[in-house]
Amino acid sequence: MPFLMAAAETLSQKVTIPGFRPGKASYDIVKQHVGEMKIYEAALETVVRKTYIDALEENKLETVGSPKIDLEKMAPDNDLVYTAEVSRMPKVLRLADIKDVKVTTDKKGVTEADVTRVLKELQRMQTQEKRAETNAVAAASDKVVVAVDMKKEGVPVDGGQSPNHAIFLNEDYYIPGFKDHLIGMKEGEEKVFTLAFPKEHSNTFLAGHEIEFYVTLKELYNQAMPELDDAFATKLGQENLEKLNELLKTNLENEKKQEQLMEEEKAILEAIAEKSRFEDLPDLLVNEEINKMLQELKQRVESQGVEFKDYLTNLKKSLADLRLDFTEQAIIRIKVALAMQEIAKEQGIEAEEKEIDEELDKMAEQYKEDLEIKKQIFSPAYRQYMTATIRNRKVIDYLRKTILG
Repeated sequence: MPFLMAAAETLSQKVTIPGFRPGKASYDIVKQHVGEMKIYEAALETVVRKTYIDALEENKLETVGSPKIDLEKMAPDNDLVYTAEVSRMPKVLRLADIKDVKVTTDKKGVTEADVTRVLKELQRMQTQEKRAETNAVAAASDKVVVAVDMKKEGVPVDGGQSPNHAIFLNEDYYIPGFKDHLIGMKEGEEKVFTLAFPKEHSNTFLAGHEIEFYVTLKELYNQAMPELDDAFATKLGQENLEKLNELLKTNLENEKKQEQLMEEEKAILEAIAEKSRFEDLPDLLVNEEINKMLQELKQRVESQGVEFKDYLTNLKKSLADLRLDFTEQAIIRIKVALAMQEIAKEQGIEAEEKEIDEELDKMAEQYKEDLEIKKQIFSPAYRQYMTATIRNRKVIDYLRKTILG
């Protein structure tokens, strides 16, 4: 009855009932005005949601996704009867013996070449360019924008046309000898030449074959690149070039260390998932994981200012192709998550309330003025997410100590 009363009150706010202000009509008046079945229909979602959750908790069921609800009986003065078909969260049948798991990853050291590469990138970022004067010829230090049309035995190469292709002539280019033909050209000049594509190129149609290049130099820019000296380092806030090199090396070492940690963790978790045994994974669970992976990819692509549909076009793949590509990794990710939950249960690893509160408070501190975001941070759903995050962090720490020592 409380559900029906609440539904009647909601209906009375939405429909006009003569003689009553919105929300003030009694249950009987609303029933007379809209009909009792209308009240039952309005209460249905709330009733099903509450009783469904109660049934899950009572039977200690862990489910995946939303249930498929079939209404069997709904009539005044009768019990509501419905069935809910759900996919059950698969169980870990046998968890791998953690002590038997062995992983090895390549050590990631920092070389002088790494430091030089970053230094060159900084140098290029500080480079000033200006449009070359009329009739100037391209030099090895310049940047050019060319229109390129590639053909193989006179037939246009699929995807081998680029109307505005920028090339820095002082940098390596993936087709050996290509830059040499551009040096000495003027704006507006056209040139045709033949070069062999690298044998190791991913496109087997082109790899190792002679390709004709039809090139027009459209724009020519002179590059004023700063010297790599103490003055350059000073502009970047460092005492001298030596100190800048030291800073770059330290930063690279920290990056490599983080990469090493991530690779080790990935190897450990996937090895455990591989050696464990699971119940069959429901298609619904796999599809949800694939959707999550697609959304993650879409966000990464769009954060770089690229439209996702353009990304798919350049990749020459459809959404269906990507879903198929992601299936194997989605299954691995699900197994890893299930294994981590099982390890947490076996080892009694939990996120303490104090830890969760501290993490949420720390996040909320960053959004003092944004009340809407703070509200989301302190929502039950986000707290549940943070609980799982902290627990997983502890599981990984336990695995690292156990497996790697």
